[in-house]
Amino acid sequence: MASIALTTTTTLPSFRFRSSSSSKSPPQRHATFKPLTLNRNPSISLIPSFPLSNVTFNRKHSTTTVRASAAITPAPAPAPAPVQPWQGAAIKPLLASIATGVLLWFVPVPSGVSRNAWQLLAIFLGTIVGIITQPLPLGAVAILGLGVSVLTKTLPFAAAFSGFADPIPWLIALAFFFAKGFIKTGLGNRVAYQFVSLFGSSSLGLGYSLVFSEALLAPAIPSVSARAGGIFLPLVKSLCVACGSNAGDGTENRLGSWLMLTCFQTSVISSAMFLTAMAANPLCATLTLNSINQTIGWLDWAKAAIVPGLVSLVLVPLILYIIYPPTLKNSPDAPKLAREKLEKMGPMSANEKIMTATLFLTVGLWIFGGVLNIDAVTAAILGLTVLLVTGVVTWKECLAEGVAWDTLTWFAALIAMAGYLNKYGLISWFSQTVVKFVGGLGLSWQLSFGILVLLYFYSHYFFASGAAHIGAMFTAFLSVATALGTPPFFAAMVLSFLSNLMGGLTHYGIGSAPVFYGANYVPLAKWWGYGFLISIVNMIIWLGVGGVWWKAIGLW
Repeated sequence: MASIALTTTTTLPSFRFRSSSSSKSPPQRHATFKPLTLNRNPSISLIPSFPLSNVTFNRKHSTTTVRASAAITPAPAPAPAPVQPWQGAAIKPLLASIATGVLLWFVPVPSGVSRNAWQLLAIFLGTIVGIITQPLPLGAVAILGLGVSVLTKTLPFAAAFSGFADPIPWLIALAFFFAKGFIKTGLGNRVAYQFVSLFGSSSLGLGYSLVFSEALLAPAIPSVSARAGGIFLPLVKSLCVACGSNAGDGTENRLGSWLMLTCFQTSVISSAMFLTAMAANPLCATLTLNSINQTIGWLDWAKAAIVPGLVSLVLVPLILYIIYPPTLKNSPDAPKLAREKLEKMGPMSANEKIMTATLFLTVGLWIFGGVLNIDAVTAAILGLTVLLVTGVVTWKECLAEGVAWDTLTWFAALIAMAGYLNKYGLISWFSQTVVKFVGGLGLSWQLSFGILVLLYFYSHYFFASGAAHIGAMFTAFLSVATALGTPPFFAAMVLSFLSNLMGGLTHYGIGSAPVFYGANYVPLAKWWGYGFLISIVNMIIWLGVGGVWWKAIGLW
C-alpha cells in the first residue's frame, strides 16, 4: 500500500467535512479517484484509480488535504524461455534395458557355460529388451548393443559387425527399395482397384478382393507396414467412407469394423506365405542356416506355405463375417469408386510398365534362381539396378528410406550376436537343459513339439516386434525341438510360419497392427478377443491342414 498526500490552496464553500470515522463525524465515505487535474496547478494529473481514505477541507486555512491508499500492481515478470523437449533416449526404457543386462551379467555363470557366452547373453537380452521397449530407434539400440560387446571385449570388432557381411539384411534393404518403386508408380493401387472393381459388389466380395490383392502384392513388398499403411489402409478407409461407415459416429459396424479386422488378420497370413513378405522372415532363414546348417529358399518357403495359407485366406474372412458381421451386406458403390479411381489414373504409365516387368523378372529369379545359380540377393540387386537405371527409383529416394537402413542395422546386429551365442555354446547348453525337462515327460516328439509351439506362439503377448521375438527365442526353440526328435527342417519351417501368425494376437504385435487398429473402427477388447480366437483358427489350419500337406511334400 502507498500513501499519497496532496496539499493545495483553493477557494471553497464555508463548510468542514472530514471523512475519518469518529463519534462526532459522519461515517467514513470512499470515493473513486478518477483522472484529476487541480485547477491551481494544472500540471498535476493523477491517472490511477484508487479509493480515498481521508479528505479534509479547511475553510480557515483554505487548504485541501488528500490522503489516499492504493494497491500498486507490480510489473509482470518476463515469461520464461520455452523449455526444449528432450531429444535423447526414453529414460525408463533405457534403464530397463541396462538393468536387464547388468543384472544378468553379475548372475553366477551356470555350470557348462563359458563366461564369454554368459556375458554375450547379458548384452543380447539387454539389447532385446531395448528393441521391445524402444528407448531409441531399433538401429540405434542395436548399435549400442554392439558397442557394449566390443567395449567389454566380449566380441572382437570383426565378430560384432560380421552380420553386415551377411546377405540377408541386405536382401531386406534391397526389397524395401524395390517396394518404394512399387508404391511410387501407383502400380500397387492399380492392382487393388482392379480387384475391387471386379469383386466388390457385396461386403464379403469386397473383403475377399482386398485380401487376395494384398496377398498378390506380398512377395514384392517385404514390409507388412508398407503394404498396410502405404497401400491398403488408405484404400480400405476410402471404401468404408464411401459406404457410409465412419469411425466415431456410431456407423463403424456398418462395414468398417469387419473390414479393418479382416484386412489386418489376413495381412499376417500373407506375411507367412512368402520369404519376402515380411521383413523378419529372412532372419528366420538365417538363424535356421546357423543352427541346423540347412537353407530355406524362397521356393521352399512358398511351396510349404501355399496350401495352409490359401485355406486361411478363405476361412478367416468368412469366420469373421459370421461372428463379427457388418450390418451392410452389399456394397454397390465400392466397384463404382474403384472404377472411378482407375479412370482417374488413366492407362498404365511407362514407369508402371517398367515396374511390372521388373517385378516379373525379380520374382521369377526368386523362384527359378536355383536352376540358374542366382541367389535371392543377386536377383534383388538386378531388379533394383533396372529401377535405378530407368529412373523409376532414384538413389536419393533409396537413401531417404530410413526404415530400410534401420532394418539393415538391427538385423545385422541380431544376426551377429545370435550367431556367436551359438558358436560360444550357449544355445547347445540351453537346448540340453530343456530337453532334460521336456524329455523327462516321456512324450512323443509330436506332443513335445506341440508344447514348444504353444509356448513360442503365445509368448508373443510380451513382444512388440516379430523380429525381437525371433531374435530372442527362435534359435533356442529350434535347437530344443531338434534335440527332442523333431525333423530339423520341418521345425524351422513351422516356427518361421508361426513367427508371422502370432502377430495377429494384439494391436502391437506386428507392423500392420497399429496401422489398422489406429483407424478406430474396432474397440481394443474386441481386437484382442477376436485376435485370440483367430489365432486358434490359424493354429488348427496350419498345424492340421498344413501338417497333412507337409507330410505329402516330405517335410516330415
